[in-house]
Amino acid sequence: MFTVGKTALRPAARNCVSALKIHQHRAFNSTLTANQSSSKGFNFIHFIVIGSFSVGTLSALTLSTKLRNDDTKMATKVEGSQPFKENQWQKDLETQPQNSLKPDQNQPTFELGLYEASQKEKQEIQEKYRREKRQRKFTGWIFRVGFVLQDWLYEPIVTFGRFLHLSVIFVPVFTLYPITFFGKTNKLGERSGAVLWYKLLRIAAELGGASFIKLGQWAASRTDIFSKGLCIELSKLHSNSKEHSFRQTKKILNEAFHGIDFNEVFDEFPESPIGCGAIAQVYLAKMNKRFVKSDNEHDRLVAVKVVHPRVEKNISRDLKIMSFFANLIDCIPTMEWLSLPQEVEQFSILMNLQLDLRIESYNLNKFREKFADSTDVMFPKPRYSSRKVLIEDRIYGVSMNDILKVKHTNHDKMLKYISDRLIDSFLKMMILDNFTHADLHPGNIFVKFIKADKNHKVPLNTNEFEVDRLSSQLNQMQTPELSKTLTQLLREGYVPQLCFIDAGLVTELDDRNRFNFISLFNALAQFDGYKAGELMIERSKTPETAVNTEVFKLKVERLVSKVKERTFTLGTVSIGDLLDSMLGMVRSHHVRMEGDFVSIVVAILILEGICRQLDPEIDLFARSIPILRQISFQEGKLILKDMNHLSMIKVWLTLEARQFVNASVSDIHRLVKCDGLAPNY
Repeated sequence: MFTVGKTALRPAARNCVSALKIHQHRAFNSTLTANQSSSKGFNFIHFIVIGSFSVGTLSALTLSTKLRNDDTKMATKVEGSQPFKENQWQKDLETQPQNSLKPDQNQPTFELGLYEASQKEKQEIQEKYRREKRQRKFTGWIFRVGFVLQDWLYEPIVTFGRFLHLSVIFVPVFTLYPITFFGKTNKLGERSGAVLWYKLLRIAAELGGASFIKLGQWAASRTDIFSKGLCIELSKLHSNSKEHSFRQTKKILNEAFHGIDFNEVFDEFPESPIGCGAIAQVYLAKMNKRFVKSDNEHDRLVAVKVVHPRVEKNISRDLKIMSFFANLIDCIPTMEWLSLPQEVEQFSILMNLQLDLRIESYNLNKFREKFADSTDVMFPKPRYSSRKVLIEDRIYGVSMNDILKVKHTNHDKMLKYISDRLIDSFLKMMILDNFTHADLHPGNIFVKFIKADKNHKVPLNTNEFEVDRLSSQLNQMQTPELSKTLTQLLREGYVPQLCFIDAGLVTELDDRNRFNFISLFNALAQFDGYKAGELMIERSKTPETAVNTEVFKLKVERLVSKVKERTFTLGTVSIGDLLDSMLGMVRSHHVRMEGDFVSIVVAILILEGICRQLDPEIDLFARSIPILRQISFQEGKLILKDMNHLSMIKVWLTLEARQFVNASVSDIHRLVKCDGLAPNY
């Protein structure tokens, strides 16, 4: 989202509908009026109770705001991966706080470590705030009453009001579910009634607000659980989020900058954001020279991401409602295989990861570190981050959405060039680094075109303003003109540079899931379909819930055999089609895969789909060989200690043999076609 261009901004529209608010004091008053006594003693007690309750209620009603403000002030003291001190945000540099969001080393992955550290910090802030208020000498009792009222009266009432609001939206939709059994069947095997119901569900999710839009987008990636037709429809979800005011943005930024005036930090800051999502909105700004540790004028151009006020509390209430219904559905016979309570818990983690922008800052720096030796791929540099604010380099390029509109021709080397770099960078993330961008759709990928150096690579030092001007010109072109210009740029020695943005979510496989993934990849590379099916069942979440397991294994074996036949008839292998078909089988046979495992599979589907539009001859198996070679040569000493590396070596050797055989068959085919084996003189 941190870009500018003709289609640079994804329509973000996560409309968080306001929760129903019920005035407690009026409700309590009516109850007392119905039950009050005429005795003077009771009236006196009544007066004391009402007075105490009024004070307590005021405390309860204002507590949320105070707690949020205090949370913001304390959270902004904990900086992101680039120290605040480095950018001279305070006059007294020695007093500036250092980054204290340290990943929990006891977690299986880096990302979960950041999540646990963020949640622990938030809980400690809340507990410290309440402890300080309770210990006040004269007013402590007021806060104690207020906290009890907030936890046991206000929050339940507001959450119930939100529940009623969501019921009005979703109950009519679920009442219409029987229409899914009627109508003609389309190519995907979905009845027309089902297609209509999917559209109604999508509209309801958009009306439900940020949490349900995010839930729908997450569900769209889980083709192992939901039907393909539903996933396709939910993938169209867009938010209608209402932008928060510029005044609120300035307030959040001023708190983040520890009292430094907003106008001192930025020379230019438009009042309207360039994009508004379910969780945050984004501005393009120009920073003051004082706060940029660089003489490069281009470094003053930044993107500023600001989290919506109150969005965290609203999402928390929605997650409670989702958890309630997930547990309710889990009690229904034959539905336990879905493991909905665990899925809601996983979704809750994904939402909370995006609510702390320091985590995105960490991710960006880690990607920059892993791609430090590559000039072909770049991630924006984070300048400053707090829980609610992220400032990073502005990315200006041509959206991948526009690149995909360019029609591929047999002589279009630029598109193939982009495709190769995209798939190679993805395979590096997935296989070599085990740190994969979890939201690699075309809207998060941009391409810059830069004059190459002697080695036909992107040079280390480029004139960013010239690159921006070229990107601006390309963004103004229609598709036919853009196609011709890209071909001309290649002739003039320009090469593409891929820019990835929006790294709030990443996928890391823990040791168990990584071993399972490599084992499955190895079985597929060896075209052992039966073994692949067996592995998918044995290493699923709940092997006991799988149905017709032997039929499932035979189906996978038949599918892989078809791919094998295509391989040795000179066709390219689409691992995306293979995995997509497998997910359909997984759903029908109730094989529950790990969420991170499915995320990797979905990422493969999306990336191969993008690359195949750019280069129809792309072969993911073939492109993975150089990465596997790199592992084999670099990690040779670890092979006997680490089964992951040993499995990777097996995959590499299998793919090398396949590549050799395929190349040999191709040579013979070409010789026969050209009459090279027995030429007629």
